[in-house]
Amino acid sequence: MKFLPAAATAIALLIAPHTFAADAKGLIDSFDSALLDVMKHADKLGYKGRYEKLAPVITQTYDLPLMARISVGPQWASLTPDQQAKITEAFSSLSIATFASRFDGFGGESFQITGESPTTGGDDVVDTKMIRPKDDPVDLNYRLRKSGDDWKVIDVFLSGTISQLANYRSEFSATLRNKGADGLVQLINDKVTALAPKA
Repeated sequence: MKFLPAAATAIALLIAPHTFAADAKGLIDSFDSALLDVMKHADKLGYKGRYEKLAPVITQTYDLPLMARISVGPQWASLTPDQQAKITEAFSSLSIATFASRFDGFGGESFQITGESPTTGGDDVVDTKMIRPKDDPVDLNYRLRKSGDDWKVIDVFLSGTISQLANYRSEFSATLRNKGADGLVQLINDKVTALAPKA
């Protein structure tokens, strides 16, 4: 399994959406179970199968439109609705492809929830640890926000400090300034293509 910072995007239970846990901690617990299931069947599923299994789960668990907007930054407001939709679609594909590519095997890993704390503004942070038998554990902190009646992940912090969205924002905002919305969509789609196994 190639666990990299970019992989820190989505973990969710592969069950019907209406059975997802309503609380933030329960959502992440279900989230961990789903990723383990995909990891355990990674070889049989292949990249395409992992992508297809993870797609509805990630869409259910993550607020992908909000994450796309945060990743772009203040320039988001200057985009047309069509441009925003295309960037959100590309960003969603990148989120799914990252996990389908990185979590490509199982070596006895397990997940442990180590804490939960509210933040100012009403968000919630759930701290987790991925236990790796042959390597150091990886700390993953999930920031969640209420979307209607449901909690949604809006950012992931690797090792407690490295924000996935902050990493994206620097590159995305620069590309948007220099190449426009079409250039940003192309950049994100190129990243998706690069994650897929070469034939």
